[in-house]
Amino acid sequence: MTVTIYDVAREAGVSMATVSRVVNNNPNVKPQTRKKVFEAIERLGYRPNAVARGLASKKTTTVGVVIPDISNSIFAEIARGIEDIANMYHYNIILCNADKRKEKEIRVINTLLEKQVDGLLFMGGTVTEEHIQAFQTSAVPIVLCATRDEKGTYPSVDIDHENAAFDAVNTLIRHGHREIAMISGTLQDPANGYARFHGYKKALEAAGIEYQEDLVRIGNYRYESGVEAMKYFLGLKKKPTAIFAATDEMAIGAIHSIQDEGLKVPDDFSIISVDNIRMASMVRPLLTTVAQPMYDLGAVAMRLLTKLMKKETVENPRVILPHETILRLSVNHVNK
Repeated sequence: MTVTIYDVAREAGVSMATVSRVVNNNPNVKPQTRKKVFEAIERLGYRPNAVARGLASKKTTTVGVVIPDISNSIFAEIARGIEDIANMYHYNIILCNADKRKEKEIRVINTLLEKQVDGLLFMGGTVTEEHIQAFQTSAVPIVLCATRDEKGTYPSVDIDHENAAFDAVNTLIRHGHREIAMISGTLQDPANGYARFHGYKKALEAAGIEYQEDLVRIGNYRYESGVEAMKYFLGLKKKPTAIFAATDEMAIGAIHSIQDEGLKVPDDFSIISVDNIRMASMVRPLLTTVAQPMYDLGAVAMRLLTKLMKKETVENPRVILPHETILRLSVNHVNK
């Protein structure tokens, strides 16, 4: 039979209220009484009911995390940062994968809020009006991680995606490239896809390079779309000398597409991207990329959420973390 708080109280010779105070770390319990209760708990193998404790304290010590695609290594690394800080502050994580489907994201958000989580982290993905409507039903703090809402209404932790893309393209320009193609993410994603596309255009403009629409292909951030986009570039009469891919996965797809044609990176095409996933330093040649601090994105977002949940002062609710260009072997100099 299930051991109850009543059984513990009877075993320890105290009231159920005293057992409750001990379980909830109430300081107003004598040390010898606390010792008796813990001994009774150990003898009986009592496990406190977290739901009941949450109802009593109006806190569940749980945080809901919505992740757009659990198979994407970027989000796995961000989630690790979230969990490490959550453990440090004694919060449990409920991690929900949304399969990059907006309707599932909305459903998951509503489910987590119904579960009485103390806070919510929405990771990656596009923040639409439907998301905002779901957030507005929440009575608990919400932090956006690796994304932002367009109006900056909600606290967020992200990088400057436009500037990261600008730096990537500028690296190619400094290596002498002027025919620079882009494999972009969706332009319907203002926080990431469009921002990186706009950074690409700004870098070309700053260098006096004319933007060419036929040198841009729209992908879906994943490996396969990088393969397909590169096949298109390889079929052009006047081919680019360099490719900027909005993500490492698409860049790796482009590299393999080039190699499948018996061509070489960087001898025939230079490649640069953004993210710095683990595969960037495993693919050959090693991929030059603009690194976003994935672990730190998760850790800082979770720390921001803990402050909001504890009603602590937050000086900057919209945090932009620095990115870093990592030069490896996929970019070559060309003659101007």
